[in-house]
Amino acid sequence: MLDSFQDALTNLAAIVGDKHVIATGADQYPYVVDWRGRYHGRAIAVVKPGSTAEVASVVKYCADRRLAIVPQGGNTGMCGAATPDDHAGNVVIRLDRMRAVRDVSPLANTITMEAGCILAEVQDAARSVDRYFPLSLGAEGSCQIGGNISTNAGGTAVLRYGPTRDLVLGLEVVLPDGRVFNGMRALRKDNTGYALKQLFIGAEGTLGIITAAVLKLFAPPRSSALALLKLQGVEQALEIMARLRGAVGDRLGSLEIMSRSQIEAIAATVPHVTIPFELTTPWYLIVELTDTLAGVDLDEPLAAVLTEAMEAGLAEDVILASNLAQAKAIWAVRHSVSEGNKRSGYVVSHDSVVPLERQAAFVTNVEARIKAAVPHANVVMHGHIGDGNIHVIALIDRAYCQEPAATAALVAEINEIVDDETAAQGGAISAEHGIGITNRGRLARVTGPLDIDLMRKIKQLLDPDGLMNPGKIFAAEGSRR
Repeated sequence: MLDSFQDALTNLAAIVGDKHVIATGADQYPYVVDWRGRYHGRAIAVVKPGSTAEVASVVKYCADRRLAIVPQGGNTGMCGAATPDDHAGNVVIRLDRMRAVRDVSPLANTITMEAGCILAEVQDAARSVDRYFPLSLGAEGSCQIGGNISTNAGGTAVLRYGPTRDLVLGLEVVLPDGRVFNGMRALRKDNTGYALKQLFIGAEGTLGIITAAVLKLFAPPRSSALALLKLQGVEQALEIMARLRGAVGDRLGSLEIMSRSQIEAIAATVPHVTIPFELTTPWYLIVELTDTLAGVDLDEPLAAVLTEAMEAGLAEDVILASNLAQAKAIWAVRHSVSEGNKRSGYVVSHDSVVPLERQAAFVTNVEARIKAAVPHANVVMHGHIGDGNIHVIALIDRAYCQEPAATAALVAEINEIVDDETAAQGGAISAEHGIGITNRGRLARVTGPLDIDLMRKIKQLLDPDGLMNPGKIFAAEGSRR
């Protein structure tokens, strides 16, 4: 077995070059452990191809020898979807070297990027031609666009622009047998048969490796206004959202909510982030308006709606950002939630999405049920309230999580509460984070048998040997296992 693995290293190096194959344990560590340090796998090699042709050659080599393939972007995910398991014979494929901008068309409002591009680089490339790529999230300085597409990332601009799925026009994908699917058509309308590219968006690398994409661009926001509201409950946030939509329409770009407990967790653990407001109410809402026209006064219509909201008793206080620095300070709090939670204890996180009308009932019920079942849990919440996606997080003192079996039982109890309440409100357990390792048991529990059967048949069709990212979404199957 050791000799065959050594042969694999030699042959993989012949494809991508010696310096682009990482074989030693210490050097592999950042690639075989997930961002939260929860999953520890192993790999015979971490391979970094420099082109689609090299990706295809590596994949074909692995497929011919029944070596499992684990696609990995920036390894910033929340569900362990990019982490190899602990079986022998995994090959991690990173696309760090594939960061070319293949084409930019201001006329068509498109940009064609290789999948290893950092999200911030995509944003910068769009900005260089006076265009805007709206996907934005806390890890944008390290996550890769291929991973964003593979997980159908959401972020803070979904309310206006939609999730990643809505931003993709075309894809290039290396299939599990090494063939290359070329769906790189930069077309706004294409009704020629099945929309094959959609299979790979949100599939978490289980059906193939995305190597490039054609993405939509937009006119950049040239005017903006931002406010932070202090609220007593989610009901008030929903009413304010309805008023804003009626008054400013599509200028409502972002609507982000955080519980007081969430902000307190950040304040206690992330020293470089300053909380630029007093914590005096249970909930805090960030409202941002944008317009593509320069010089548009958005402060006035925002202030008018929020003044009426205050007079109606919907908000306790409103802070209008008076300059860019103040706006950035408020956004810095929102973008620090993952870091703050990770530092605060053992994180049991959820990615529920429920109908807008049911969000208030969802947060009230789920918090009460978790606290009743696990009194020592610190329940914090944040989310994209305009699209129904509320992240419920239980932060557990690590003293309660020393014994693996007891920890697993505790996590399962909390998950069951959240999942049952999500279902009761007509929602789904994952809005943007995906399934990965973390949520595959939950997926099996809450998803209908027909849905599961169809997904398994798609997986079997494209990856009959179960070699492409095994153990993600479903338990590992195929000839290798």
